[in-house]
Amino acid sequence: MILVKLPAKFEAKGFTLIEVLIGLTLLSIMVVLLFTSLKICADSWERGEKKISSVNEMAVVYHFFQKHLSVTKPILNQSIGNDKAIFFQGDTNSLQFASRFPESVNKQGLQIFKVALVEDDNGSYINVSVTPYNSDAEDESSSVEEVSLIKHVREFKLSYFGSSDGVSDGVWAEDWHNEISQPRLVRINIVLENGNYWPEMIIPLRITKTKDNSSSSSGVIR
Repeated sequence: MILVKLPAKFEAKGFTLIEVLIGLTLLSIMVVLLFTSLKICADSWERGEKKISSVNEMAVVYHFFQKHLSVTKPILNQSIGNDKAIFFQGDTNSLQFASRFPESVNKQGLQIFKVALVEDDNGSYINVSVTPYNSDAEDESSSVEEVSLIKHVREFKLSYFGSSDGVSDGVWAEDWHNEISQPRLVRINIVLENGNYWPEMIIPLRITKTKDNSSSSSGVIR
């Protein structure tokens, strides 16, 4: 038998064990890097979504107070013994005022807004109830509309800047009860359960005196 020796370049070659191990190691590193990159992208997307949600919530709350609280009407409260006491009442974590809905909303006349921090089985949240100003006592419960302004609230603090006579220099107070004029400013601080502190909101009230007195616009204290 004659054996023919092929040239070296035609000899079959395979992978050595070391080459296979090196290849598997490089492949593993590439897979780890790929999944790490995907996780970073997913986390960044989730953080962005949470940030957008937080900003939207903040905008909704600020818009509510700016739209309704700033134009509250200084009407007299007939249920209070003081004949000159206004309807505007507030303490550290609740507030009551009279205002109107925009013309685009199908609700006519003055509405009584009550804003308060509520804690129940569903957690802590800022609740807003709206009642027509001239509703009868019998129909009051049926005409009340309630909505949760923002959920998961740990702290809701209010303070009021003004004076008892509406003319002299004002000071910040933690409550506003049975006064003859409205405060000039309302300061609102909100802290969520996740520890996020919202920027302090200061809402100027455009009209601070009752209709019995001359109406005046209040300036912003800086």
